[in-house]
Formats: sequence, structure tokens, C-alpha cells
Amino acid sequence: MNEEYAVLVGLDWADQKHDLCWRDTTTGQLHTELLEQRPERINAWIAALLAQHPGRRIAVCLEQSRGAVVYALMGYAEVDLYPVNPVTLADYRNAFHPSGAKDDPRDAALALDLLERHRERLKVWRPDSEPTRLLRSLCEDRRKVVDARSALCNSLRARLKSLSDFAY
Repeated sequence: MNEEYAVLVGLDWADQKHDLCWRDTTTGQLHTELLEQRPERINAWIAALLAQHPGRRIAVCLEQSRGAVVYALMGYAEVDLYPVNPVTLADYRNAFHPSGAKDDPRDAALALDLLERHRERLKVWRPDSEPTRLLRSLCEDRRKVVDARSALCNSLRARLKSLSDFAY
């Protein structure tokens, strides 16, 4: 089943760094790496993998469907993203490591294992259409404006109440 991909990747992301665990399906060799959270570093890493496997695809399993890593990887037509719910990976971790201790390199290896063993049950991420992305962006902007208005109204009410206390 892994023949369709040249490389299978488990990625555990964080704000400052990303732990990677990947298998070259041609050789079976397992690799681990730590990447800084910089778009140019992520792009260099994926470009190197694609250069080593021209014309082949790469599968990446990660715990998000939006964010910096997804945006960095979604520009590559040869890369399929398999986002999983963080709870799914946490439950998978607890099945093998009941202590509940979170370890980023281990989580990257577990994401790879999940991809290797259960890929047929995972859904490949497909980007939203342009109108859907625009609608999501407008909804997020609206939510920010409504939250700002509510905060200002609450602040004004509190200020007016404090002033009315002095009038008596």
C-alpha cells in the first residue's frame, strides 16, 4: 500500500520547532529530524525530499489542518496532507505509552505509524475552494470586530458605572 508514496512523514508541530519522523518507502530507511519553524527551512527540507524522489509523491501526517506548516506544505502538488485530530493522536499515544507523557519526537513517530498502518482510514486534506476560503476569512474578520465591539461596550459600561458611583 505504501508504493504510491516515496516518503511517508509523521510531523509533530510546535511554535518554534517541528519534529519529523519519515520513512523512505524505497529503501525502508527511517529518518528523524528537527526543523525550525521558518518557512524557508520547511521549504528547503521538502524540496530536498522531492529532489531525491522526482516524480513521486510524499504523504505527511500531522495534527492540524490549518496553520503555518500546512500553508508551507500545501503549495506542493506532490505532497498529500493527512491531518488528524490531536485527540486521535493522543489516544493513539496512550494506547502504547499509558503514562500520558507527551514527547514530540515520539509523537512524530506515532503519526508516522498511524499513517503507515491506518492510512486507508485517514482522509487526505483538500484545500477549500476560493469562495469558501474568502467566506471563512470574512467570518473570522467579522468575529474579531464583534469581539472588539463587545469589549469596548463592556469597558464603557464599567467606566460609566464607576463614574455614577461618584455622583452620589
